[in-house]
Amino acid sequence: MDTTPERALLDQLLLRHQVEQFYNAEAELLDSRQFNAWLDLLTDDVRYWMPVTINKEYGEWDKEHTREGKDLNWFDEGKFELEQRVRQIKTGVHWAEEPVSRTSHMFSNLQITDNGDELATRCRFLVYRNRTETETDFFVGKRNDTLRRDGTGFKIAAREIFLDQSVLLAKNLTLFF
Repeated sequence: MDTTPERALLDQLLLRHQVEQFYNAEAELLDSRQFNAWLDLLTDDVRYWMPVTINKEYGEWDKEHTREGKDLNWFDEGKFELEQRVRQIKTGVHWAEEPVSRTSHMFSNLQITDNGDELATRCRFLVYRNRTETETDFFVGKRNDTLRRDGTGFKIAAREIFLDQSVLLAKNLTLFF
């Protein structure tokens, strides 16, 4: 087995490419409204969590998000709840998605920590959404994921979403990050 620094670098670059391709494919599924296929990218025990961002005084950065399991969150869902959201959107009579949203998901600043069967990833994201003629929303923030290897690729086991805005200007949160 080749353990040279060059081989380690090549392995690192290959892993980064694989994760980037996974996230590109995920974004395409979401942007093309293939929500059932997106659900297939999630583990059965997935945790999808987005705390509320709070304005805090200088130096209290560790308190700028609501606490997990103790405070109100925008999302704290498992696969069942995500499936229910998709089912509701796909009825065609979901008031917040009539007409449907057009979205573009983008990510950057990808960081990866390989923990064997799982990867810890961090990235920045921008999600653009447009509905009707006048509704335009931008969601910008950070995302921490746990990806599990599953033989042919990855599955999302956990997603933490941190918006960089303390006041949600969008009329609803029906999209997925």
